[in-house]
Amino acid sequence: MRLSRLSWPEVRRLLTNDARLILPVGALDHHRPHLPLSAECVALDLSSRLQLVVAPTFHYGLTKPDWAPDPGTGTLRRKTFHRAINELLSSWDDHGIDEVVIVSAQRHEPHIEALLTALTENATTEIVDPMTIDVADLVDGLPEEKRGGELETSLLLFLAPELVRMDEAVYFLPHSQSSGKYVEGRVTTPPPGFQSVVGRPTLATAEKGAAVYHRYITTLEEALARPSPSASPEGC
Repeated sequence: MRLSRLSWPEVRRLLTNDARLILPVGALDHHRPHLPLSAECVALDLSSRLQLVVAPTFHYGLTKPDWAPDPGTGTLRRKTFHRAINELLSSWDDHGIDEVVIVSAQRHEPHIEALLTALTENATTEIVDPMTIDVADLVDGLPEEKRGGELETSLLLFLAPELVRMDEAVYFLPHSQSSGKYVEGRVTTPPPGFQSVVGRPTLATAEKGAAVYHRYITTLEEALARPSPSASPEGC
């Protein structure tokens, strides 16, 4: 269902059945030193399960300015990012798409705001963030320890274990009030020992990642599913 691999008649036929388009939007945000920079599996699996066309991933978004010096991190300016997304949505709007489902796991507030304000004349826009789904019962640490910690490391041990460098994993928990404020983005000075990781990646396992990913996909699939046009009304 990848837009880049379909002919235009195939796209037209698929949009006749369901005029929604999935757009994965990433951010080249480095969670060093043991994890790679980006992933797009959720959008592709939702496309397969829901039979929706999925556009190529837009790999660049907005990251915290003070995290940008990490080698490999790439960020756009807010105005540039917003304009690029808005122009993409507008071009697809002319093709009869009635809704764009944007899948993004970047929680930086300016990134989310730019996506929320990218509007078209006809189509609606829905922002989907799998990281907001509650999986606290599936991990041993705290759910807020998401930046390269147990949760994200477990996901990649399941999805792409060959990319995870567990021998380089570091452990960091923000105990002080100032550390917590930095992680939340309320102050710009990183705490001593911070290496773009929040949490305990050494607690991660592929089994936890499988359970978390399954919950992400099934929850989003249920939320985005539309009743079949041929389905009988309840009680008939």
